[in-house]
Amino acid sequence: MKKYKKIALSATSIAILGSLLSACGVGTNNDSSAAPAASADSSKMVKLNIIESGSGLPAPEKDFIRENLNKALNADINLTAYASDYVNQLNVRMAAGDYPDLFAVDKASLKQLSDQGLLLDLTPYFDKELKSVKTFIGDSSLKKGTVNGKIYAVAQAPQSPKATYWIRKDWLDKLQLKPPETLDDLLTVSRAFTEKDPDGNGKNDTYGITGLMGSTGVSLLSAFSPVFGGYGVPNPGEFFVKDGKVVQSLYDPGMKDALGFITKFIASGSVDPEMVISAGTQARDKAVKGQVGIIWTEWSNLTNAPIVDQIKKVNPNAEWVQLPAPKGPAGQFSGSLDIGKTAGLMAIPKALEKDKTKLHRVFDLLNYISTGEGSKLVQYGVAGKHYNLENGKVVPTPLMASEAAFTYLYQFTGRPDLEYLSTKFATQFPNIDFANKQSRIESLNGFLNYPDGYNDADASRYISEELTKFIYGKRPLGQYDDFLKSLETTMNYKTFLNSATKQLNELGYGK
Repeated sequence: MKKYKKIALSATSIAILGSLLSACGVGTNNDSSAAPAASADSSKMVKLNIIESGSGLPAPEKDFIRENLNKALNADINLTAYASDYVNQLNVRMAAGDYPDLFAVDKASLKQLSDQGLLLDLTPYFDKELKSVKTFIGDSSLKKGTVNGKIYAVAQAPQSPKATYWIRKDWLDKLQLKPPETLDDLLTVSRAFTEKDPDGNGKNDTYGITGLMGSTGVSLLSAFSPVFGGYGVPNPGEFFVKDGKVVQSLYDPGMKDALGFITKFIASGSVDPEMVISAGTQARDKAVKGQVGIIWTEWSNLTNAPIVDQIKKVNPNAEWVQLPAPKGPAGQFSGSLDIGKTAGLMAIPKALEKDKTKLHRVFDLLNYISTGEGSKLVQYGVAGKHYNLENGKVVPTPLMASEAAFTYLYQFTGRPDLEYLSTKFATQFPNIDFANKQSRIESLNGFLNYPDGYNDADASRYISEELTKFIYGKRPLGQYDDFLKSLETTMNYKTFLNSATKQLNELGYGK
């Protein structure tokens, strides 16, 4: 029997290991009085220039995170957050030799800049100088910032999965239907939501299911992620380990079977006809307006107070509830979770190794925000003002919501995600926990760097176009193997497959 690895992230798996002391002498996670230990030349105030993408950063004189970090580290931190065009801004600075002391990179920039010799190899630093960071983000996260076997970026700590199917329980009750337990049940309920007037307005104006289609890459057909999971594969184009070997989902027999079921779904007329062109909040808006009864989406899209108010304004009796993944021939998986994906990567320029004082102050910063009061500062704000500690537990004050929304910009090493979400979104935690506990197939694409000569945007676009043809009956599934051959010959896909398999094997995945 073929086996697929089930996963469910827990708070302990991604939380700060509070019982460990940091390499820089930072206190434990329960020690609110902890301060970073002195690095070389700690008496000297050091200016740190940091850039990343984002928005909402206050003026320096109103930035209480900056103020508190400066005091703790004897530093003068200048953070610039670009709301748009970040990659171009970074490239301009790097090309001019105007290197920030710490900066965000994406996977493409990580490979490009490391190949150019512009990034500091962090590999030798994680066992001592960056030990607290390593403890916080976990060994698996070290692989996410790796190029050619060397670590060139700090990957942020893992985040918990957030998407599930949501379904209108009041529609189920009106039509005397049970929540779907299998993929066939899901199709039956979707049809009923389309054909049997579940909103009772006497009009043929509802559809069964919607979600964001996704235009390229692994986001393709995300509305049917649990369908792929039910057939034992992650989303189209994702790599995973099956029977001890690295497999690409497009080449697994389950992919073709899943597409066949989705084709039946489309043919039933119960799928939102605009799903293929949905973008932004369009799918969620249809759910809010009562135009669909099933949606694949993140918990925040249906539980945030303003959205709940909109739903109730349309129909006070509307009741959206989360739905476990329906069972399929290969099991029950709420899609896949890319364990190689990270919310952010932070790199240090190689040029900084010439300035040991500044380099170690950057290390101090990264360690400090990964443990104790430094971690709490960049998550919640200032103790006694934005939160209080009660029996070791963070209790938000009203000022956390109104003043501390920008703190995420300083979470350079991430956050203990489930703990953070349960604190900031306590009333929504049952929904958060439900999504977190769903079994998912581990996918691995986030670990990959693309080989030279391969254009992922072009290949992903081609995959999207052809799979769309298959599920909408514009191309027979009997031509699926021809599609794969064409993908390999016209998109240099074979080079990508070979490179990806080699990279993942070197990281310890598969044989």
